Amino acid sequence: MIAAIDAGSNALRLAIATVDENHHPHVVCNVREPVRLGADVFATGVITPVTLNRAVTAFRKFRNLMREHHVESFHAVATSALREARNRQAVIKRVRDATGIELNVIAGEEEARLVYLAVAGKLDLTGHRALLIDIGGGSVEIVLAVNGQIAATDTFRMGAVRLLRELGDRQPRQFNKLVREYVDATRKRLRRDIGRQPIDMCIATGGNLETLGDLRRRRYGKENDLIKLDELHELIQEMQAVPITERIKKFGLRPDRADVIIPAAIVLHRLLQWTGAKAALLPRVGLKDGLLVDLLARLHHERTQEFRNQVIGSALQLGNKYEFDRQHGQAVARFAMELFDATRGVHKLDDDHRLLLEVAALLHEVGNYVDVTGHHKHSYYLIAHSRLLGLTDWQRTIVANVARYHRKSTPTLEHEPYRALSPKARLIVDKLAAVLRLADALDKEHGSKVKRIEIEFRPPKLVLRLRGRGDLLLESWALTTKSELFEEVFGVKVTAVH
Repeated sequence: MIAAIDAGSNALRLAIATVDENHHPHVVCNVREPVRLGADVFATGVITPVTLNRAVTAFRKFRNLMREHHVESFHAVATSALREARNRQAVIKRVRDATGIELNVIAGEEEARLVYLAVAGKLDLTGHRALLIDIGGGSVEIVLAVNGQIAATDTFRMGAVRLLRELGDRQPRQFNKLVREYVDATRKRLRRDIGRQPIDMCIATGGNLETLGDLRRRRYGKENDLIKLDELHELIQEMQAVPITERIKKFGLRPDRADVIIPAAIVLHRLLQWTGAKAALLPRVGLKDGLLVDLLARLHHERTQEFRNQVIGSALQLGNKYEFDRQHGQAVARFAMELFDATRGVHKLDDDHRLLLEVAALLHEVGNYVDVTGHHKHSYYLIAHSRLLGLTDWQRTIVANVARYHRKSTPTLEHEPYRALSPKARLIVDKLAAVLRLADALDKEHGSKVKRIEIEFRPPKLVLRLRGRGDLLLESWALTTKSELFEEVFGVKVTAVH
């Protein structure tokens, strides 16, 4: 038995699932608690004591249900409301102390990736250029998938609760116009993400959109796993024609759904218009379903390759944005992986750290986009403040620091970003940066002269035999000059042979 908890902006959700022999989850318990964290955060910037008490009560209920179902593993995440709450650490601590549930605040990109996992498990995206639109309470996540692989992701702060809070006190016609303008303000950024090639499949997720599918079935007598653009327009007009109290009765809506469903519908309608899509598929899965898939992959060690491909694809996308030397980045990454694998016995890091090193190696020179002088510092800034699919804020910070130390000065507490890390994180940066420096030296001239390396590691000696074009004197010299950190961190003498 496994479980997933989604602490969203409009509600708190729990899904408990059994697992079949093929490692697929089957939900046996689905619970939604209407605690609207976003109502507080988007108005005041904090979660109030009243709302926090209601949330703790809901999490206690979740904990008891998980105990009743004998849940062995679970993952709990929080999205945009808690991401933006100034008192989020206090909220996380209160929930942990009261229930034992540790909430992990995830970035919008991770939210998009998890929703994509859920959708990919329900729909065959092979051969399609598909746009996934996930409309939540605080944000809208967009995923472009090409032939079943994530090509781009983005997150926009225009969720239904947020729009209602910021724009809701207006007449319907004015409200609709303002929401459309709010969405239109993101058009240039969205076009940059998805390009100009046509979308042949549009997929919409989120509780409000599922409810729209149900309304479509009752209103038109049609299936509720899709919604057409013209039907969406009619439903918006019909719901806005009556006050909320009557809307609840006439359309059979929950009170906590009757207000936010309209901004969600307008956002979807506008996005469909942009893409030229006439309808959106409603697969009826969401973040919690993606969490279950991801949790199972972790438990059965099946996550590595697909997850790595998503992370590396995102890193390459970021590198292209800043016009990096892709050939050099990939050469350094290849050498870094070989060095990492050969020296596992001394650094004692795992495959998650290996992936962070690979990303840092690919992106270590993106700072050249800002200025060649001091580019290592610019690389730190660009990586630390960019989106990298699949990586947490902590992991992205590690990657940024490792890239920062690929040249010149070694890690020191005199540097504020390094000083801000925990002692454990600093040690990880030291080890990965030491490996990256050696890997970077192997492509000193960006000419791919070193074609392969033969590694002989017998502590306290690391011998690197270089094989490639030319005399490789410069690369041997670079290894000697850049081995100081490696020798200091691992107590190993590095020798280059060519």
